[in-house]
Amino acid sequence: MGGVGDSATSQAWAALGGPGELVSRVAYRGVNGLAQGRLPVRELARACVGVCSLAAAEAAAAAGGGEVASLVVDEGAVAAAFVSERHLRVRGRAPVSFAPLSGFWRARDGWVRTHANYDHHREALVRALGPAVRTPQGLERAVAGRSAVDVQEAAYAAGGLAVAVAPAYGDPQPLVETRVREPGPRPVPVAGARVLDLTRVIAGPVATRTLGLLGADVLRIDPPRLPESDDAYADTGFGKRSARLDLAEPGDRAVFEELLAGADVVVSGYRPGALERHGLGAEELMSRRPGLVVAELCAWGWHGPWTGRRGFDSLVQAGYGIAAAEAGADGRPGVLPAQALDHGTGYLIAAGVLRALAAGGGRALRFSLAGTASWLVRDIVPDGSAGSGAADGEAYDPAPWLRTTDSGYGPLRHAAPPLAFGPGDWPRGPSRWGTDPAAWLPRA
Repeated sequence: MGGVGDSATSQAWAALGGPGELVSRVAYRGVNGLAQGRLPVRELARACVGVCSLAAAEAAAAAGGGEVASLVVDEGAVAAAFVSERHLRVRGRAPVSFAPLSGFWRARDGWVRTHANYDHHREALVRALGPAVRTPQGLERAVAGRSAVDVQEAAYAAGGLAVAVAPAYGDPQPLVETRVREPGPRPVPVAGARVLDLTRVIAGPVATRTLGLLGADVLRIDPPRLPESDDAYADTGFGKRSARLDLAEPGDRAVFEELLAGADVVVSGYRPGALERHGLGAEELMSRRPGLVVAELCAWGWHGPWTGRRGFDSLVQAGYGIAAAEAGADGRPGVLPAQALDHGTGYLIAAGVLRALAAGGGRALRFSLAGTASWLVRDIVPDGSAGSGAADGEAYDPAPWLRTTDSGYGPLRHAAPPLAFGPGDWPRGPSRWGTDPAAWLPRA
């Protein structure tokens, strides 16, 4: 068994405001299954799961009046969970992780990373760079003749996603920002807490599926005209229900307001300023609902010139300097062994929400992929045992942490939840995206 706690766990727990003496309740054991590049991804991954497990134990103790349990996090489970999208099989079929127009492309003066997994992002690239970019060969030629920043800005102006690969790390960003406002007089039990999930893709949905695992009533709401990938929802839709509402339509907005009136937690993945335009920013929500917990997530951080830009894990890796740090001998940019910014931030968000519920609510929390990236490249120290193989020469086999569960998409093979506290699996698989009623379950 690994040592009790570690420096990364202590750092993350302190950032979340956790009592320092509780860190000693977390230990790690087992086989490290995350391949290790130049950056300490294994330490990040286990610390994020460790503090989430600890926050779940703390919340249970606060609600039940008991002691915070000692916990042992299995690193094999962590490794499987951090690449859950790779382990997913939908009726035996492996999902496609990245579309043909998503990837690294050599520009005239460097490299560009594009993200075109969604149809509207692919079409934005076409608008920005011309119809020839509908094929990888055409995109390669179009990027080769322009500067990396020119491609980046043209894509952004058209509503697309392309980022010039940065040669150095971006500016420091905080791991989490917390504002406390009117907490309630007693802890809010996680089991039965109503969580309004306004997130997409990986990081936010990982947070809310974790809250659903612990018994929260999680309801995800999406705009009708912005479809989610079925494969993405098959991976992250565990522990929640999913409905669609158009906030610009008065009837749907009225339903949303009813949901909001009954919510204990709101988790949002919209870009800064987007919900404020609907009167639904964190300050407005907390003014209307004292005791509410609001957790906000963005890509590029809450401070700086890129605050309002769209982003995904792969793009933040490129734009924050991680892709350059992981470059190969041929100079081609590299990637982390997992979408660790997404998954890690997801468990940190869940941990922050759990700590806020244990304190009676009334907190606004801010997270970002760039904040997690900043922590990874600046503060986490490798512990010396994080090679791609296991300690003591064991080989890593993910099979013990893979499950098969029925769902709205048919049988799913999926990674088990990695928490060292709570159920070992979700009781059922996800429904189909957007097909559930937009209503809370009755409180027990």
